[in-house]
Amino acid sequence: MHPKLVVAILVATAVAGFAQAQEPHPVVAAARWVVEIISSDPAKIEIYCALGKLGGQIEDANEAKDKKTANVLTEKMRGLEEYLSLMYGLQTIDPESDDGVEIEALSSPLDRSCAQE
Repeated sequence: MHPKLVVAILVATAVAGFAQAQEPHPVVAAARWVVEIISSDPAKIEIYCALGKLGGQIEDANEAKDKKTANVLTEKMRGLEEYLSLMYGLQTIDPESDDGVEIEALSSPLDRSCAQE
């Protein structure tokens, strides 16, 4: 095999591998998109904060095994579909992983906005 061909193959393989390594996890990409959408609209920030409060109430209802209340509260969360889709996707991410840490960092400014209310 010609040395130039070998080098070309190795470079092509390395570039393809590097490009794949740079692609974020689909949930991380979705988190970036959702945070951007929510951050750009004060009304959506308000909804995000309300959903956070509802999420805590739902957790409490689930812990109390109160499915009826949990279902009613979940229905109230239907106001921000982007956020809900992200929440379902987050269930597949380990919060301690690099992706989980990045998502936490992305959402921190939104969470701080809620704390100021």
